[in-house]
Amino acid sequence: MTFQENLMTDIITAATADQTAPQPALHWFEIPVRDMDRAQAFYEALLARPMRREQMGGSTLSVFAYDEPAVGGCLMAGETAPEPSAQGALVYLNAGASLDAVLLRVEAAGGRITTQKVELPGGMGCFAHIADTEGNRVGLHAAA
Repeated sequence: MTFQENLMTDIITAATADQTAPQPALHWFEIPVRDMDRAQAFYEALLARPMRREQMGGSTLSVFAYDEPAVGGCLMAGETAPEPSAQGALVYLNAGASLDAVLLRVEAAGGRITTQKVELPGGMGCFAHIADTEGNRVGLHAAA
């Protein structure tokens, strides 16, 4: 085999091996917003963590803080961003150690609770749904 054929074989073998390992179902998420300053202030107050502002093409992103390795996501505004919506996919953000503490900050930050705290069976934690300042429906989850 030529060098290129060996290289391709190695790449295919490595890719196949990676596919057999458990993979997360989610790699990245984007929550559309109309007013980035307002939305970023809301989520920073809600989650008590800073966000990082970035430009990508014609879009403005505000990236949620996350530890590696982990799934990340952002707020997204700009020409290519869809309209905020209470319909469609529901993303659950990590509420950390206390969902109750995060829920206490929702209304003060400008959002509203749309589904009160629900305890999940089998020690799976609890969740709630909120509406953010942009009109998006977002889930919050805590392990305890």
